Amino acid sequence: QFPEETHDLTSATAFSESKRGDIVILHGYLGSSASLSKNLYFAQLLGKDRSRSIQVVSSKTSLVGKDASAHESIRKLPMHTPVAVRGLLRERKQQPDQASGDVERFTHIEIELLGVQALNEFPSDIIATPDTVFGPEQRHLQLRANTELRRALVIRSEVGTLLRDRLRDLGFAEIETPLLFKSTPEGAREFIVPTRRKGLAYALPQSPQQFKQILMGSGISRYYQFARCFRDEDLRADRQPEFTQLDLEMSFTGSDGVMNVVENLIRFIWSKCLEDKLPDAFPRMTYEEAMSQYGSDKPDTRIGMQISRIQHLLPADLISKLTSLQAPIVEALVFRPEANPDMNVRSFVTDFLASPEGTPFVDNLEGAPGIFVLDATKPLQGLQALGFEAAERIEDELHIQDGDLLVLQARQNRPFSGGSTPLGNLRLAMHAAAVREGHIGLPSGFAPLWVTDFPLFSPISPTEPGQGGNADLAATHHPFTSPKTSEDIDMLMVDPTKVIGDHYDLVINGVELGGGSRRIHNAEMQTLVMRDILMMSPERLAEFSHLLEVLRAGCPPHAGIALGFDRLIALMIGKTSVRDVIAFPKTGKGEDALVNSPAPLSQEALQTYHLQYRQ
Repeated sequence: QFPEETHDLTSATAFSESKRGDIVILHGYLGSSASLSKNLYFAQLLGKDRSRSIQVVSSKTSLVGKDASAHESIRKLPMHTPVAVRGLLRERKQQPDQASGDVERFTHIEIELLGVQALNEFPSDIIATPDTVFGPEQRHLQLRANTELRRALVIRSEVGTLLRDRLRDLGFAEIETPLLFKSTPEGAREFIVPTRRKGLAYALPQSPQQFKQILMGSGISRYYQFARCFRDEDLRADRQPEFTQLDLEMSFTGSDGVMNVVENLIRFIWSKCLEDKLPDAFPRMTYEEAMSQYGSDKPDTRIGMQISRIQHLLPADLISKLTSLQAPIVEALVFRPEANPDMNVRSFVTDFLASPEGTPFVDNLEGAPGIFVLDATKPLQGLQALGFEAAERIEDELHIQDGDLLVLQARQNRPFSGGSTPLGNLRLAMHAAAVREGHIGLPSGFAPLWVTDFPLFSPISPTEPGQGGNADLAATHHPFTSPKTSEDIDMLMVDPTKVIGDHYDLVINGVELGGGSRRIHNAEMQTLVMRDILMMSPERLAEFSHLLEVLRAGCPPHAGIALGFDRLIALMIGKTSVRDVIAFPKTGKGEDALVNSPAPLSQEALQTYHLQYRQ
């Protein structure tokens, strides 16, 4: 048992209604301390959320006739111990505004100790100093010691509340969908959940995609949820095996309706949480434009360095030196160190390409990049290898100037597929290296945009499971996306690779925050895509019979989107890894070191669920 607190240290106005001389009871953690003598001791008491502290003064002489043991007790208690402190509120000699790290201090008042109760003494075998680095197996101490991590979780909670309130005002209903689903080939690997019924298993949902479409056929006009999603895929800084997405779906609407709602949401939370003002309407560019101009389907437009095709300007002998490809596309970009005109550009790019980070670009089977540094003291400004005519036209078209770095890169002459091109990847890597070395500054602000008009189908990737059909194609995003126009529908049976999908991605600062589409709402069209384009077997098609039946029963047109909530929070607070905004993230191996998961199955569990290890 311990006494209830009378004041909450987490509030900046905790003592605004109190008088000096009041007896108060506070809860929190013991912080730094100082002993001036045997009879006089000072300690900081941190609030429950460790954001504010107040000084506790213990004087042995002032406790005569009271609880004299309190003085010795607080002197013996280790730092980080959770305590209940009882004391007198008194004036403190005015101190300058100060902070200890990220902790605000009450500077005009302090507590004269009357009593202290340790609620769970911090053990002596755990070393916890300001310089201690806790590993993932001590995630609880990582969080306790790191104000930024705790602040990220609080901001995450606040943004979630704001979004819920706004969506309610916009007429959306929050509806939960099952986590125990079944295995269906949507495009990612699934986590399987065995049951005690032999041969039967659930699958954890890759997304609530099918359930939210079923809701649209069930008379729900506007749905949302903060959905937990699960994908058994290779991990990286912005990817976890389990993650949260803000899932939306709207009936009787199309792409523009969804994009307008999302812009409304994003501008709203930015206005509440950040000082940056976003545009009234987010720019849009097609997938073709994004890949052509930036070499990425999620371009960061703040960093410039747009890409141009220039093979028509180059002499054939130069192209043959760049690549062994026949009739290639040759692209160019210009790197300009505007923030550091004294930068040695040649030295920078030479060192970069010689580094482990640059090696993949040099070893590119389609040809290494061609590097030219514009130098006004040399013939044709250092572009003599291009020839007079090509050098002159490239200078005019790319607006290059003395000191610029011109990069050429060849690639195969075929339609874009995937998420990036070699020069697009080089653009990002060179920019990151230049920022890291201090040659240019980090781009500021936020640049939202929509990327639209993706190919509805893409060549099958050997690293992705696809949708399990027998065609050489897979749905670029998922097999439920509708062709964009009537012309695209007509093209389905002629050349599916030329069909554009009514798909849209929200990108901010080079981060894909979410993707959505107008869905196929007609059972015949959905069957045609699965059976005749993706060439699913009858058995595989039967796995979607529930959805086809919903579409057959007069399902209205509908569209939606899923926004990565983890990525959204990371972007808002300037973090590059979603692990910094998740309370208990998995490691790069998909492990939780705190609780030691995943864990081996016992022989009893294997028998219960009718499993055995493959030999």
